[in-house]
Amino acid sequence: MTDDLPELRASDADRERVAEILRDAVAEGRLDMEEFEERLDATYKARTYGELAPITRDLPASPAVSMVKGPVADGSWRGRIVGGEGSSTWGVAVMSGFERKGRWTVPRRFTGFAFWGGGELDLREADFADGEVVINCVAIMGGMNVIVPPGVEVVVRGIGVMGGFDHREEGVPGDPGAPRVIVTGFAFWGGVGVERKATKAERQRLREERRREKLEGKGQRRGLHGHGFHGRGPADDS
Repeated sequence: MTDDLPELRASDADRERVAEILRDAVAEGRLDMEEFEERLDATYKARTYGELAPITRDLPASPAVSMVKGPVADGSWRGRIVGGEGSSTWGVAVMSGFERKGRWTVPRRFTGFAFWGGGELDLREADFADGEVVINCVAIMGGMNVIVPPGVEVVVRGIGVMGGFDHREEGVPGDPGAPRVIVTGFAFWGGVGVERKATKAERQRLREERRREKLEGKGQRRGLHGHGFHGRGPADDS
């Protein structure tokens, strides 16, 4: 739990992680049923990280479930594979649209259906219920788009009839410990796109790094020029 962000709003996925820790604690005999029910009730009523933190402070986290974190990840994948059931398992768009983005937990299997409509699944800030997740897309005269973060391995197995699945992101090796995303399903007069894109914060960080590198390079060149010899050398003193 990030104690320096107590007023930040908690998500459904954050509450579900705490509930999973409580269930494990009951199974291990750390809590009796009365304590479990009281804490579970407090979990689902909690609105901020500050309200969630005390609920599990005296309990060890399950190995399969991460403790609640703030929205800024530490850069490793270990804390983003959290177990549980996922915060959303399906989405439907009939002459309309749906999206899943931000801080949510991708289930082991998500099914999306789009008929004369569209859906978007953005996994860049998501947690994952397992190290391998399946995104099942059915697009009939509609479309769906799956956005994955850099470092995730992508496998595309969908079938298209007068439609298609985007295979461009396949074959890129995943980072150690990163989840594997399998995109499958069926597209008829429709399409399923898959793109790899960094978050806005990550793109800003990379731009700042490049800017610093340029400034450091300019500084080094100025330093080399500053150490050059000017004027006459000793042999010219005559």
